[in-house]
Amino acid sequence: MYSKEKILKALSKVVHPEKEKDIVSLGYITAIETGDDGISVTITTDKQNDPFASSLRSTAVRAIKEDLGPDAVIREINVESRVKEPVQKPKERDILPGVRNILAVSSGKGGVGKTTIAVNLAIALARKGFSVGLLDADVFGPSVPRMFDAQDYRPDVIRMNDTDIIVPLTKYGVKVLSTGFFVSPSDAVIWRGPMASGFLKQLITQGDWGELDYLLFDLPPGTSDIHLTLVQEVPVTGAIVVTTPQEVALADALKGIAMFRSEKINVPVLGLIENMSWFTPAELPENKYFIFGKGGGRDLARKTDVPLLGQIPLVQSICEGSDNGRPAVLEDSVTGKAFMELAGEVVEKVDKRNKELKPTSRVEIHKQ
Repeated sequence: MYSKEKILKALSKVVHPEKEKDIVSLGYITAIETGDDGISVTITTDKQNDPFASSLRSTAVRAIKEDLGPDAVIREINVESRVKEPVQKPKERDILPGVRNILAVSSGKGGVGKTTIAVNLAIALARKGFSVGLLDADVFGPSVPRMFDAQDYRPDVIRMNDTDIIVPLTKYGVKVLSTGFFVSPSDAVIWRGPMASGFLKQLITQGDWGELDYLLFDLPPGTSDIHLTLVQEVPVTGAIVVTTPQEVALADALKGIAMFRSEKINVPVLGLIENMSWFTPAELPENKYFIFGKGGGRDLARKTDVPLLGQIPLVQSICEGSDNGRPAVLEDSVTGKAFMELAGEVVEKVDKRNKELKPTSRVEIHKQ
């Protein structure tokens, strides 16, 4: 067995061509092992992928054999670097690669008809010839299934590329997924925030959305973990805020607009929709009764400098259509035309946003 001192003495004759000093005085010898099975040496240089690594290895072998004799068994001369290659993060899989525009439909408070707007808007866009999807992100109060008369629908799950893919319902030309498809209508969804956010991520990433012109997200009322999850998971093209003319609804809608416009979120607000703008009885279609106030949505739009995309009246047919699974936009009526006009406004504002603003990116929120 050879001593480490003798091996070091032999290696002191190995000079690094660039440093012009021997590898022992440079501190490059970081390990020496000697035993019956031979000599093992680790040379650690300062440079990543040192171009002289091969030369150092062969010179070290020659120097050891010259000093210790030709019979000296050299098991290994390993040359490595102190500078480790940076760990490459695995490339992030594109989420919703076939979706061209992602729209968040939100409201500052419940009871303003946000889901009714989202459902009718999605169908109106489909009737205009666009490929459309609707994801019911109102995890705790999913009402989209009822509006599509699909309370009993249970999505198929297919295995594709080692991933379970959830097949959406397709109805009225719209691809639809909802929490309500996975729970009984009579059961309460009792989930903590992370569970709800996790399920939303699953519907986003594992839904078989394919190629879509628009994917609408029907968000829960207010501001919550679900909103943050959405903007962190996908690049939201723009937000649409739904309100009624009522003062309390307008105050909450203002908070919703402020959230999307906040520095951390920074999602463009495409416009405001005033729902239940007036009441029109079926027997008096020309009459308008402003039971929730008048002009509130227009005033808020002016105050916040966002477009007023449309005003939707409160009529009995909208309520009935929502309950029986045949949304009002399907009918050739005043309300049906109002939703089709609304869809036209949304298309125009999305096109304008895409021409004037850079593409959106997912939001990164760092804990302080």
